[in-house]
Amino acid sequence: MSTPAPPPPFRDVTRPLGERLDDLLGRLTTEEKLALLHQHQAPVHRLGLDSFRTGTEALHGVAWLGPATVFPQALGLATTWHPELVRAVGSAVGDEVRVFHQKDPAGVGLNVWAPVVNPLRDPRWGRNEEGYSEDPWLTGVIATAYGHGLAGDDPGRLKTAPTLKHFLAYNNETDRCTTSSNLPPRVLHEYELPAFRAPIEAGAAVAVMPSYNLVNGRPAHLSPLINDAIRSWTDDELLVVSDAGAPANLVDLQRAYTDRPTAYAAALKAGVDSFTQDDNDAGPSIRHLTEALDRGLITLADIDAAAKHALAIRLRLGEFDQSQFPSPPHHPGLADPYQTLEPDLVNCPAHRDLAHEAARQSIVLLKHECHVLPLDAASIQRIAVIGPLANTLTADWYAGTLPYQVTALDGIVERLGQERVEYCEGVDRIALRIAGSASWLSIGADTVLRAEADAGEHTWFDVFDWGGSAWALRAVRTGRHLTVTEDGELVADQPGPNGWEVKQTFQLIETAAGTTLVRQLNSGLYLHVDATGTVTLADPDEATPFEIDLVIDGAARAAEAAARADSAVVVVGNHPLVNGRETEDRADLDLPAAQDRLVRAVHQANCRTVMVMSSSYPFSVDWAQRNLPALLWSAHGGQEYGRALADILFGDRDPAGRLPQTWYHSVADLPDLLDYDIIATDATYLYYRGTPLYPFGHGLSYTTFAYSDLRLDAITVPADGEVEVSFTVTNTGSRPGQEVVQLYAHQQRSRVKQPLRQLRGFQRLSLNPGESRQVAMRITAADLAGWDVTRDRPCVEAARHSVMVGRSSTDIRLATTIDVQGERIPPRTMRRLAASSFDQYCAMTLTPGSDDRGDAALSLDPGAWLAFDDVDLGSVVSKYTARIANQGTAPATVELRVDDPMHGDLLGVFRVPPTGRGTWIDAECDLVAAGGVHTLFVVFSAADLVLDGLGEAQYCQGTGGTG
Repeated sequence: MSTPAPPPPFRDVTRPLGERLDDLLGRLTTEEKLALLHQHQAPVHRLGLDSFRTGTEALHGVAWLGPATVFPQALGLATTWHPELVRAVGSAVGDEVRVFHQKDPAGVGLNVWAPVVNPLRDPRWGRNEEGYSEDPWLTGVIATAYGHGLAGDDPGRLKTAPTLKHFLAYNNETDRCTTSSNLPPRVLHEYELPAFRAPIEAGAAVAVMPSYNLVNGRPAHLSPLINDAIRSWTDDELLVVSDAGAPANLVDLQRAYTDRPTAYAAALKAGVDSFTQDDNDAGPSIRHLTEALDRGLITLADIDAAAKHALAIRLRLGEFDQSQFPSPPHHPGLADPYQTLEPDLVNCPAHRDLAHEAARQSIVLLKHECHVLPLDAASIQRIAVIGPLANTLTADWYAGTLPYQVTALDGIVERLGQERVEYCEGVDRIALRIAGSASWLSIGADTVLRAEADAGEHTWFDVFDWGGSAWALRAVRTGRHLTVTEDGELVADQPGPNGWEVKQTFQLIETAAGTTLVRQLNSGLYLHVDATGTVTLADPDEATPFEIDLVIDGAARAAEAAARADSAVVVVGNHPLVNGRETEDRADLDLPAAQDRLVRAVHQANCRTVMVMSSSYPFSVDWAQRNLPALLWSAHGGQEYGRALADILFGDRDPAGRLPQTWYHSVADLPDLLDYDIIATDATYLYYRGTPLYPFGHGLSYTTFAYSDLRLDAITVPADGEVEVSFTVTNTGSRPGQEVVQLYAHQQRSRVKQPLRQLRGFQRLSLNPGESRQVAMRITAADLAGWDVTRDRPCVEAARHSVMVGRSSTDIRLATTIDVQGERIPPRTMRRLAASSFDQYCAMTLTPGSDDRGDAALSLDPGAWLAFDDVDLGSVVSKYTARIANQGTAPATVELRVDDPMHGDLLGVFRVPPTGRGTWIDAECDLVAAGGVHTLFVVFSAADLVLDGLGEAQYCQGTGGTG
């Protein structure tokens, strides 16, 4: 019997990964390497390489591939504050991706586009449900857990290849491809980067996707941080995939380049390895890269680097392992554990149980008074279950297909039986009559909308208010929602709002005459009825006015049901595809007006009303907080939501969820949506100085807890040391309870503005009545570092820190202090000042610097200024230089003043002629002799002045920072 030929080195699982990778790369032609640089990678038949694609969606379950287990939204997973549970969810999702891949290897790739780690800076962000938390550290912890689950536990192979989205500073949908996120260095290094760094350093993510937006005026797909920062966090080969259509944006929308070969070359050199463009047609991208190579815009080394990153992921996924040597005798641990997963793993009982547990632990008790909760199933004779979300589950864009759904109503009926439950949807039912006529909009047997003279059920519509002036109309005759077909016909055949272009939402616009116009939101056109009764969409001047006949007052009918019940549960919230979704931010934080009216009516009828919110984001619900006895919230909870909710309502489990972001009283508490400088704007729980509606970390229990005996194992800690924080938590109530103890720190003195408090640790406890447990957590001094703009590096300052333990960021139960023996930041000299290293600013933003890698400061208005604190003016030279551009049309000046931008002593003036865009000059000025340590103000006389840096002539050129 002949011995089988040994596998080629790249297929030999006993060889080191790097050796296998180099062997495979060396066997490929340039054309074959180029074909690897697209989302859909072509097969290489001569080497036995199959096709490969990036981008299976797996945010909280396998999406877009048919029924699969649907877990709570990503926001809901973070709300559990339970990394072990989140890791288990990630592992289950990874298993299901593998099963789908086994069924369709070409169509279902193992590179998954999850998790999303953009910190939830602003709750108006349309994609709020995709992220985890407004805190970057908590985001990193949850993302690492989910990523580890997706990647699997095998040391030799990846289960799937997790991809972090979206790098960088991406928190607005409004003009997302053309807006620029302003990121001063401290915001960049202290807030935005840590959420990405943690999972990459932990090996929980092996790929990254840049975002659509610009950062400091530079497209994120061209950011030098891709190579300089991200790839420095790991020794592994990291794949960078573009977002869909983003390569073309570099030319079409962002106008960074005038042709695609140049744009593709720039992206490739910036670190993008895989171009997601033109759907599954790789041809155009390959042609652009080939032309870039022919024109000398990129080199073979650039192509090799990108191809190597792509192949490394495939190697780690086990794709190239020699099948006839699955487990060599001398390497028994090298068999691939993911090749033979059973097909029935998809939505298997264990995954359903896990979805149930995740949904249960994601529910937050916001308010609890009057002992309304938990409900006593034995004593309830009748309960009213009310609301537009009481008997339905809604899916977001990246959710999987629900294999089944357990609604809130289902969960309560399972517990009490149908005879004790009364259900009322609580929405208005209307008829739309053409103004001044006896004709109504009607749904025919063919589901088509038309106008008819006879009234009746076929003219009735149930109206759903999803906020933001978006309404959905469900025809009573069909039980389906009104929509617009591709041919422009209006029909009632959809289950609800759905699809990338949501065509099932309308705006009801009241006119001065008291009539109503109906505007279809997707098209912006209005309903028009012609003389034959045909209904079409038309321009505003052809809109048909209607009169609304109220058939059923939803709130009044709900109130009647509530009045007959012992208790009422009202389930309200958002539809994930309406008024806040990808491409659409929210304008406010309000609960939809019709839902607010419903809650008020039900509470007036029954004081034992429980308000349950299921939503992708926080609401401002001040009235409910003041008046209702009990409020619960969760993100959309997936297929097992109703059972999980019933577990909490009836007290089978203690509410375990805690808020991962602040809930505000009003949109007035928030800065501009496009202002990313959380430090300057006092944003997020880190800097917000007001009193929130519900603070970060908030979540109540059915029992009570006492905290005591706070101790530190040292009262001082060196900059390279750590301290143990210990304390005791006791369940002082009469029920078993879940507590999430939270550890915060605050630096009391600093050269710069510090967070009011910052999460440094947490731990989940389950305690029986009267049970106590000692908790120990550690704070590492290095984690207390901030970004020192004067030296462009992290710094642990010498300072006293408050150490606080409590139930939320504002419910602090114990506190003490510790002295950190760090360093004192010395004054800086004027020899070299990068424009981006400012401490404060007014009417300034950042933009690409003169070397195309760093950042420069751009004045937005006359009188704009930068402030540099702690500048030693004793070393001032007589001649000083500014690298600057004047993009305006008139000469301008830049003044240097001491301690005040308007009245401070004038040190010198730069006079800057118009230079045009992209042209830099080294302007000079004479400096007045000065001394001492002061704040230096740089004051701009006009808009469109761009300062790269200041300094002595030999130090000035290229002074832009790395941010």
